Amino acid sequence: MLFGGHCSGGIKRALDNAVAIGADAVQLFAQSPRAWRFPNHDPADLEAFRSRREETGIEAVVVHALYLVNLATADDTMYEKSVATMRSTVDAACAIEADAVVFHVGSHLGAGFDEGLERVVPAVAQVLDRCSDTTWLLMENSAGAGGTIGRSIEELAAIYDRLDGHPRLGVCLDSCHLFVSGCDVTDRGALDGVVDELDRRIGRDRLRVLHVNDAQAPLGSNRDRHANVGEGLLGERLGVFLGHPAFQDLPALLEVPGKDGHGPDADEVRKLRELHARWT
Repeated sequence: MLFGGHCSGGIKRALDNAVAIGADAVQLFAQSPRAWRFPNHDPADLEAFRSRREETGIEAVVVHALYLVNLATADDTMYEKSVATMRSTVDAACAIEADAVVFHVGSHLGAGFDEGLERVVPAVAQVLDRCSDTTWLLMENSAGAGGTIGRSIEELAAIYDRLDGHPRLGVCLDSCHLFVSGCDVTDRGALDGVVDELDRRIGRDRLRVLHVNDAQAPLGSNRDRHANVGEGLLGERLGVFLGHPAFQDLPALLEVPGKDGHGPDADEVRKLRELHARWT
């Protein structure tokens, strides 16, 4: 298992920030997380990232798409901006030879799952066409609030099926999102059920990344509130998720606030490694 987290700094500085916290895997944004405008990355910066990754020995690199993206919306302006941003994100990820782009599918905003699906499928198909043989597109399970799509393996599988099991389409599972959408990841039987359904409906080989986050909100609350390792409602039993035998060859990435609210730090990565050691 590779341990790391989401680091600030983007293409220019995220690798060094990952090294500073003792990570061997990193997730980053390829643009500002607060704005639609996608930067025109200097080719020299892209080359520098590839070289620096080799120097640092960071073994897994994941780009997270903009949180504003909504591929299920009926609003044509929002839809077009979302698709354009996803296309640019995948282009940048391929340019730095990232292993994957993780994205949230979006929300149908009350129109219903079937209506949302009709918007999502052609959008994701466009984005997949831009993936390379080594840079995948990963659907992340959602916390389930506000009509978001992807709150269950069943919903992710519906997208996967409509895209004919595209060879570069995979899944990222988030422990907090599973918990608040109703799956008690602290219970081995419940977690086994998720893994079995994933294997049956999509294929366990399509699971490429884990987001390992404790939860501040209760089971089934549909509230996406991350907590630092061991400080939320999952507590020590976050290790059930982290230590599951099906997950042991994956990058385990933190998206937690850290001590000062600026994201995962060295202490959080240390706690992640120690939790893993106790549960494996």
